[in-house]
Amino acid sequence: MMGEKDIQEFHNIGQKIKYHEKYKYITGTQITDHGSGKRVYDIVGTRLPSVTTILGATKNKKFLQDWKARVGEERAEQIKNHSSRRGTAMHKFLESYIQGVGYDDLTGIGQEAKPMADKVIEIGLAPVEEYYGSEIMLHYPGLYAGSTDLVCLHNGLETIVDFKQSNRPKKDEWIQDYYMQIAAYAMAHDYVHGSQIRQGVIMICTPDLYYQEFKMQDADLRHWKHEWLKRMNQYYEILRDEKEQANVKMTPEDFSNKA
Repeated sequence: MMGEKDIQEFHNIGQKIKYHEKYKYITGTQITDHGSGKRVYDIVGTRLPSVTTILGATKNKKFLQDWKARVGEERAEQIKNHSSRRGTAMHKFLESYIQGVGYDDLTGIGQEAKPMADKVIEIGLAPVEEYYGSEIMLHYPGLYAGSTDLVCLHNGLETIVDFKQSNRPKKDEWIQDYYMQIAAYAMAHDYVHGSQIRQGVIMICTPDLYYQEFKMQDADLRHWKHEWLKRMNQYYEILRDEKEQANVKMTPEDFSNKA
């Protein structure tokens, strides 16, 4: 078990995970529409919707609506913004640790996030033998793109890892979109890089340092790939319906998402 001093030394002296340049990742430009909040990626002149945009547009929003009704719109927005900032800070600590870059954040939100990142380092990253990319962009040509937190060798399996923060512990049935997010990244990675991603790991930590881990391997991963394809098809059906309702003549370019 790592002590606080050990973890602090990791932050100070750099990575303890070996980097292996097995895959060459390309860089795209992330663009967020300030009106709609939708995120797209520009990759060599082609604009692709993000995985999170596709999932957000096709998810059942009843739970979220009920929660907002219960706590109030203003309070819900406050909680959402605070959680988002804390999650961003936690990701920055983890990214810096993995890449061996000295980093600290002395703001209030940073001091909330740092122990959460330390808990993920202590437990979640312990089985990681080497990593191939941290905070990298992945895309499936013509369909979607996104940024994944970590591609690595985890307990001997090539793995997509997603870091999450949560205000309370999660139940498996609450995080189906997380599974589909990893499945989407695994599909894109395999298609573009000729890999064989066999595992996805979701690492979650709460502010009171309760750590959870959800895994999917092989057959389970294939199942979530199929579920992701259903959601992606649903998204493109919605786009098609919106354009037809607007009486816009469809062209093949509309479906290739050319910028």
